Amino acid sequence: MEFVHFLSSHMLDPAMGGKRLYRNVVAQAVHAEAVGYRGVAIPEHHLLNILLIPSPLQMAVKIAAHTQHIRLVTSVCQLPIRDMRIFAGEVVQAQALCDGRLMLGVGKGAFGFETARFGVPIEDTKPRFEEDLKLLEALLTQEEVSWNSPRYSFEPLTIMPRPEDPIPLMAAVMNPAGIEAAAKAGYHVQTTPLGGSHQQLIDQVNAFTRGKAAAGRPLDTQLSLQRGMFLVSSEAERRHIAELAWTYYRSFDNVFGGPGIVDRGIIRPLPRAQTVDELAANLLLCGRDEMIERLSVYAELGIHEVLTTSNYGQDEQMTRDMMSRFAEDVMPHFRQRRKAA
Repeated sequence: MEFVHFLSSHMLDPAMGGKRLYRNVVAQAVHAEAVGYRGVAIPEHHLLNILLIPSPLQMAVKIAAHTQHIRLVTSVCQLPIRDMRIFAGEVVQAQALCDGRLMLGVGKGAFGFETARFGVPIEDTKPRFEEDLKLLEALLTQEEVSWNSPRYSFEPLTIMPRPEDPIPLMAAVMNPAGIEAAAKAGYHVQTTPLGGSHQQLIDQVNAFTRGKAAAGRPLDTQLSLQRGMFLVSSEAERRHIAELAWTYYRSFDNVFGGPGIVDRGIIRPLPRAQTVDELAANLLLCGRDEMIERLSVYAELGIHEVLTTSNYGQDEQMTRDMMSRFAEDVMPHFRQRRKAA
């Protein structure tokens, strides 16, 4: 099992500014390569002060210029707010500028506030995404593609330049039925239970396994799990991170299935029914031995890589120090397991 550092880019204090925000993002990516992570994952969100990277492809190119080998995963590009004819060309360009290190994670969008502001109601994102994914794959793999549907109607065209490196596609899906369908279709899958229970995670993993088996052909596809975690060095640090995470989710819940109350770009924190302790129990906030034990369950379930979400608004140096400890104390255990297997 491998590990990818998720580049959470929060501007919880708007005084931070974009320059400092993105310097930190790039610095975390450089540090992730230096200490041994397999890759970094780059979110996409707009008009909001959490997960704020409006152009993940642009960020991937920037990080590629400062690194040598780390994989660059978009997590994820929102298809329904784009025209696939333009986006496909941007993907090919980004893959060329990233020297073939790009893994294109795509999804339907998660925040109704932002998709609605772009003229796409959240309830329309699923059918749009399903068509967009088919069209995007056709444009990236075929020449002279034509299309005729209510949203797209065009004569044969060829995206230029043509891809010189494979551009693997990863679909971001949370519900088990969607995971099963994506796996059956031959896509890599990224999922997450967010702050949910372990049983929710098991249901997601089982859906991927069923879908891959139902494909009827050998598939070299992988399941990536995005998981909130932080390798703590003390109980005091664990409590500190748990409280920060709980505060972060007060904003996240507002835009993820919530009312979407946003004041001048700042999400309004809302009350939460889940307590700090309940959230901390669902996230992986623990020391070395417990972290290895809990991650070992994921490896045994067949999860190929974990996207480690570790930034909840703590000090930037604390994040990088934790990444170093995680790389030194936890990751070698799973590399040894993989070699033994």
